[in-house]
Amino acid sequence: MSELSPIGGDFLSLLAAHQISPICGQKSQSAPVETQATTVFAFHFRDGVLMAGDRRATAGNIIVTDHVEKIIEVDACSLLAIAGVPAMAFEMARVLQSSFEHYRRSQLQPLSLPAKVRALARLLRENLPLTMQGVGIVAPLFAGLDQAMKQPVAQIYFYDPLGAQFQAVGFAASGSGAQTIRSVLSFQERFGNPKPSEFDLREAVRFALRLLIVASEFDSATGGVNQDTNSFATLKTLDSQGVQDIDAAQQSEILMS
Repeated sequence: MSELSPIGGDFLSLLAAHQISPICGQKSQSAPVETQATTVFAFHFRDGVLMAGDRRATAGNIIVTDHVEKIIEVDACSLLAIAGVPAMAFEMARVLQSSFEHYRRSQLQPLSLPAKVRALARLLRENLPLTMQGVGIVAPLFAGLDQAMKQPVAQIYFYDPLGAQFQAVGFAASGSGAQTIRSVLSFQERFGNPKPSEFDLREAVRFALRLLIVASEFDSATGGVNQDTNSFATLKTLDSQGVQDIDAAQQSEILMS
């Protein structure tokens, strides 16, 4: 017992101390470069939550496509934003959609927001072997309505790749362009007038598009927004009425106004 006491209850640290790996497989040097989806973010505005993502997917220095839908409507009052390996993230989204719908039909009521948040955390933990190998990393964002409250309020959660969950007070971002976006959101929330949390829908959409434009200037993996080629973001809002999609035509009109 004395040999184990410095480690305490940290099982992974115990394995590392004895040079034991919990993962049998190892990433091969000849393995193909996995596709990555970036960048996504969410913030509170006056009426609810706006969740946004660029539409670029990359593999190393290769642009795979500029037509990825990274914001997924899991059910009528939940949104999932994917960052990381799309193959794993899309599968997680499908599992959540089936799980939430099965519960709603079998129990005749929707799953609670805390249960939904934990369901995604469990999927991330089950993906631990691929995460530890660096070939299946997913770091998503989740937004959902807390329907247990008298007046349903949209909440934002972010996760680390191992499944730890955190509630975001004002905003969250993930993916390769996240650092730039978090910096701008933090500055605007502290010193802006109005603050993002005070924006109406049009102001929130315009701000989200400008965030992606700025992020794309500092990160080649972020697709940004290009009106000349009609390339816009995936934008969805979540409020007490549910999910609303902001399509390319609406984005163009708002950005030009």
